[in-house]
Amino acid sequence: MASVYILYSKKLDKFYTGSCKELFYRLNQHLSKEFIDSFTAKADDWELYFSIDRLEYRQARLIEMHIKKMKSKTFIQNLKKYPEIIERLKLKYP
Repeated sequence: MASVYILYSKKLDKFYTGSCKELFYRLNQHLSKEFIDSFTAKADDWELYFSIDRLEYRQARLIEMHIKKMKSKTFIQNLKKYPEIIERLKLKYP
């Protein structure tokens, strides 16, 4: 199973969207700055803002790409506010 996750940095006032098979392992990689040149290495206050769990890996990647294509903080905030958006994404990307 896989997850789509969204991190938030108050310091940067930015969101980061990703997908992975092992969410907490991946979060630790971000927090420990395992990838020095990555976007998340720019801040040290990343926190898990939101996640969509129990997805097939391909589905998680497609939903991640959809969220990134939206390029919208409002869309990300609405994902948390309105669960029906998530259900529509799951149906769109089975």
